[in-house]
Amino acid sequence: MAVSEQIPVNSGFDGKSTGAEVAAAFDLTGKTAVVTGGYSGIGLETVRVLADRGASVIVPVRSPDKASAALAGIAGNIRTLPMDLGDPGSVRSAADQLCDELNTLDLLINNAGIMACPLARVGPGWESQFGINHMGHFALTQGLMPLLENTGGARVVALSSGGHKMGDVNWDDIQYQHTEYDKWKAYGQAKTANALFANALSRRLRPAGGLAFSLHPGAIFTPLQRHLPQAEMIALGWLSEDGSPSDMARRVFKTVEQGCATTLWAATAPGLDGKPGVYCEDCDIAVLSDPENPETRFIGVRAYACDDDAAERLWQISEALLADA
Repeated sequence: MAVSEQIPVNSGFDGKSTGAEVAAAFDLTGKTAVVTGGYSGIGLETVRVLADRGASVIVPVRSPDKASAALAGIAGNIRTLPMDLGDPGSVRSAADQLCDELNTLDLLINNAGIMACPLARVGPGWESQFGINHMGHFALTQGLMPLLENTGGARVVALSSGGHKMGDVNWDDIQYQHTEYDKWKAYGQAKTANALFANALSRRLRPAGGLAFSLHPGAIFTPLQRHLPQAEMIALGWLSEDGSPSDMARRVFKTVEQGCATTLWAATAPGLDGKPGVYCEDCDIAVLSDPENPETRFIGVRAYACDDDAAERLWQISEALLADA
C-alpha cells in the first residue's frame, strides 16, 4: 500500500456516528462473521449490530461464563467458541474447528486486545501485548485463510489504535528480552503491528477478492483500561480527581455505540472497495499523521504504520515466530 492511498473518501459518517447508523443500510443475512473480544466493550456492541443486521456471529471466548452472561441479552444467531489468543495451540484448535464447520467466512474482526499491562509472557514467551494483540490474531487469521480465500469479497478488520503513535515496532527486541520494558511503548508496538498486519494481509487476500483494513476506534471507556490504576487515568487527564470522566473525556471520548462504528464501516462500506490495507478512523480513511504538524499530530496514521516493506518484514517475522510456537 502506498502512503498516498491514505486519502479520505468523505463517507458521510464521522466520529459521532454509531455502529447502528453505519450498518443500517446493509442486510447481512447469510453472512458469517467471527469477532474476537465480542463479549465486552466495543466488541460486544459490534456483535449486537452484526446480529441485528442478520449476520451469523461466532465469538471466540476465553471466559465462557462471562461471555454467556454478556451475550444473553442479544437477539440473533450468535454462538461462542473456546479460544485463548495467548495460547497458539488454543488458537489453532479454534481455527481448525471453524474450518471443519464452515465453507466460507465473510467477516473476521480482530477486535480483542490488552493495553498497558505489566510485563508478562504468553505462548512460547512472547511479550503479552505483542503476543495477544498481534500474534494471537495473526495465528487465527492464518488458520482461517482457507475460508477467507474461499469467500468472494471477504473482509478482515484489525483494530489498531491511535496508540500506534507511541512507537514503531522495536525491530531489534520485539519481545523485550533485553530492552527495559515500557508498557506504553509495548502497546504502541502492538498497535503498529496491527496496522502493518492489515497492510500485508491485503496483498494475500487480493487474488481471492478479499480486503483487509486496520483502524482506530477512538477513545472509549471500556474494560481495556482494566490494567490502569485510577491515579494514572487522572494523570492522563481521562478522569477527574473524584474518579468521574474529566471534561476532556466528556468532549473527546466516544460511547461504545460510537466506538464500534468505524469497525462496522470498514466491514461493510462500498467506499473501501479498491482501497486494500488502508488505516481508518472516524468512519473514513485516515490522513497521514505528521508529528511536526499541529494539524495532523494527534489524528491519522504515522507513515511507519502503513509502510509496505515494514509490513512484509513483520509478516515474515510473525510466520517464523508462529512456526516455532
